[in-house]
Amino acid sequence: MLSGVNNGSGAEPLREGDDGTLQVQISWSDRILETMIGSITRDPGRAVPAILSLLGKINAVEAYRPVIAAVRRRWDEDEKWREVVARLHLSPRMVRHLVMTWALKGFVQGQKKRQEVAERLGFRPPSFILLDPTEACNLRCRGCWAGRYEPHTLPWEVVDRVLTEAKELGIHWVVLSGGEPFAYRYLRQMLARHQDIMFMAYTNGTLISDEVADWLADLGNLTPAISLEGFQEETDARRGAGVYEQIMAAMDRLRERGLVFGASLTVTSRNVYQLFSDRFIDHLIDKGVLYLWSFHYIPIGRDPDLSLMISPEQRAWLRERVNELRMTRPIFIADFWNDGPYVGGCIAGGRHYVHINANGDVEPCAFFHFSTENIKEKSLAEALKSPLFAAFRARQPFHRNLLAPCPIIDHPQMLRDMVREAGARPTHEGADEIMRDEIARALDRRAAEWLALAEELEKTGAAGSAKAAASEVAASASASASASAGRTV
Repeated sequence: MLSGVNNGSGAEPLREGDDGTLQVQISWSDRILETMIGSITRDPGRAVPAILSLLGKINAVEAYRPVIAAVRRRWDEDEKWREVVARLHLSPRMVRHLVMTWALKGFVQGQKKRQEVAERLGFRPPSFILLDPTEACNLRCRGCWAGRYEPHTLPWEVVDRVLTEAKELGIHWVVLSGGEPFAYRYLRQMLARHQDIMFMAYTNGTLISDEVADWLADLGNLTPAISLEGFQEETDARRGAGVYEQIMAAMDRLRERGLVFGASLTVTSRNVYQLFSDRFIDHLIDKGVLYLWSFHYIPIGRDPDLSLMISPEQRAWLRERVNELRMTRPIFIADFWNDGPYVGGCIAGGRHYVHINANGDVEPCAFFHFSTENIKEKSLAEALKSPLFAAFRARQPFHRNLLAPCPIIDHPQMLRDMVREAGARPTHEGADEIMRDEIARALDRRAAEWLALAEELEKTGAAGSAKAAASEVAASASASASASAGRTV
């Protein structure tokens, strides 16, 4: 017997298996719940409405009621969603974690807990944290936003403490990035020890072997979001020869085990139309992808290239295209930066999430590589009191037009002001290039161009009509996941 794990329904001790690995012991109450979920997941037509009905009855947060109702309406009205879920034969254990850990504990109960904590801290803790346990990676992708971090790895003791402190603040959703999360030697132990946290991992997918997929299915509390640039030619050009085929094989392994997984796309001026073509989106759906994170290219990290930023016209097209796909395809899509109107603007700086890199630096955002605090020196609650986060909160939203929510690409002067006001330091060599010279001038020009277009869209009512036209479910997905806000690996 090694230690206890609290999953919200009693202690789940870890035991050492015959092969020396840690194995979680599922409590009897959760086994009964799994059996119930297993019986109804064989008939999703009954299962999903029953689960949504239960969540609606036990939910005490008024803001979540319309979200739950919107999901129920979409399920009832969209036959394609029902067909996809029925075809996937989802794992009862993963469904249990999605319902009990992510939805109930993370949001319904977590919201109440975070509000109680806010009275003590003076501000509300974020809904989730983005954590890089390691910057080690088996690939060297061109343009990786994390590519200029030193290859640090957080000690397991620090990771374990941060996760425990997060739960004390009412946070039960943790997003992993890197580096490559599956290169972190304690990943399996992390999932087993913290069964009362739902994890998502941005991953290149190449380390998801049959063995890894097996223990992901056993544990059930991590959903991978696999990074892609398009089809084989585009993905291999950035990530290396043969990577695309490894990704397709990983998706097959996850789907065969009934695991929920998604995809993560870095949208550039060169791939935006292919990534959001019917052909590519339908390909992802056929592979079993249930959700999709869309990240606009930001000129940071390894070999920043300003020409890869999408133009204002492409950004406007993407917003309309995503709304169209939300209404016609059975896949959740979150389009960071264009989803500002759904989530009240920028969600970084502790408003909904913070980023902790593998050196322990606590940053406002995965793309904002400046910090005043280090988690190895302070508790999570203390780190959240960062003057840089206070500067964020004082300025959010950064503009009344929520189609321009970002202080990096939409309001870069505010980025510079906040860094100087807080006395923040760059968290890796070259991080401050975004504040000066060619990159700073280019961001200023692009921000002015986009704001002019965004103002026209608002005047013509496009922003409002798009919001009304887009699926309520997709909007709620962006709001609750809100930037799992992370980065593609």
